[in-house]
Amino acid sequence: MGINLGEIIPRKEVELEHLAGKKIAIDAYNQIYQFLSTIRDRMTGETLRDSKGRITSHLSGLFYRTAKLIEVGIKPVFVFDGEPPEFKKKTLEEREKMKEEAEKKWKEALEAGEEAKIYAQATAKLTDEMVEESKKLLKLMGIPVVQAPSEGEAQAAYMALKKDVYASASQDYDSLLFGSPILIRNLSIVGKRKLPRKEVYVEIKPEVIELENVLKNLGITREQLIIMGILIGTDYNPGGIKGYGPKKALELVKKAKSLENVLKVVKWEFDIDPKEILEFFLNPPVSDNYKLEWKPVKKEELIKFMVDEHDFSLERVTKVINNLEKSFRSGTQSSLAGWFKK
Repeated sequence: MGINLGEIIPRKEVELEHLAGKKIAIDAYNQIYQFLSTIRDRMTGETLRDSKGRITSHLSGLFYRTAKLIEVGIKPVFVFDGEPPEFKKKTLEEREKMKEEAEKKWKEALEAGEEAKIYAQATAKLTDEMVEESKKLLKLMGIPVVQAPSEGEAQAAYMALKKDVYASASQDYDSLLFGSPILIRNLSIVGKRKLPRKEVYVEIKPEVIELENVLKNLGITREQLIIMGILIGTDYNPGGIKGYGPKKALELVKKAKSLENVLKVVKWEFDIDPKEILEFFLNPPVSDNYKLEWKPVKKEELIKFMVDEHDFSLERVTKVINNLEKSFRSGTQSSLAGWFKK
C-alpha cells in the first residue's frame, strides 16, 4: 500500500519520451498488482483468463505496457520481492482478511447487477505461479530480472544509489525512504485513465521525484522523512499514529528532530519497535548479485508462451514483437550494440 506522502511531495510531470535511454529499476510486485487490479472487465470486474481458466491480466500488462516502454527507448529492469521482514507478516495477514471482505462485496455487487469492478480490484492476489510466469515472460522479452533478498523497492533504490540505473519506479513513496535518489511514478499507467466511480477521464503522465529536492523542500533529513512515514503509517505499522497525516507529521518531526523525541509526544501502540522500522529503512537487506543485460527477443518462444499456452492473439503479439525488433534496429535505439550493451 505504501506511505501516504503524496500531498506534500514535490514532483515534476514529464512525457514518457523524456525517459528515453534511461535504465529504470521497476518494483515488479507493485506493477504486477496494478495490472491484476486494473486489467479487468469494466462491469463484472473479472480478470482476463485463458481457455484453461488461468488468470492472464498480469501477462497482458507486462507484455503490452513494457513493450511500450522499450519502444520509446526506456531500458527496464524488473526487481522482484524476496522474503518479507518478519514484522511485515502481520500486515500481510491483515491484507488477506481485507481481500476476503472485498470478495464478499464483489459477489454481492454482481448479484445485485451493480458495477462490480471497484470491489473486484481490491481482491487482487499474486501467486507464486504468477510470479514465475512474469519472470519467464520478461526473460523471453530480453529484459533483465533481479531477485531481491527482501523488499523489491529497497533493492531498486540500492541499484539507483549505485548508479547502475537512473531511477527506481513504483507507485509507492517507500522508495524515497529506502534512499532512491530518483523515484518515477505512473511509468506504466501513462495515458487517459477513468477516475473511479466517475465518467471522467484524466491524462496521466510519468512523475519524476528527486529525493534531494524533496528533503530540501521540506527542510528535513532522510531519517526524518522515514520518521514522518512511521507517523503516517508504513507497511510495517499500517495506519500509523491516529490523527497524523503528512502535514501534521512534518510539523512534529521538524520540532522534535529525532525519533526518540517524537516518541515522547505520541502514543506508540504497535507490537513492533519503531526503531526497528527506522533501521530497516536505513539499512535494508540488498544484494550485489545481479547482472543487467538486455538481450534480443526470443520470438518463437515468446509466441509459443503467449499465444499457444495462454491464448493471446497471434496477430497482436506478432505486431508487438515486430515493433520491439524494429525499435532495437532503428529510431529510438540507434543500433543493436547501443541497446544491448550494459
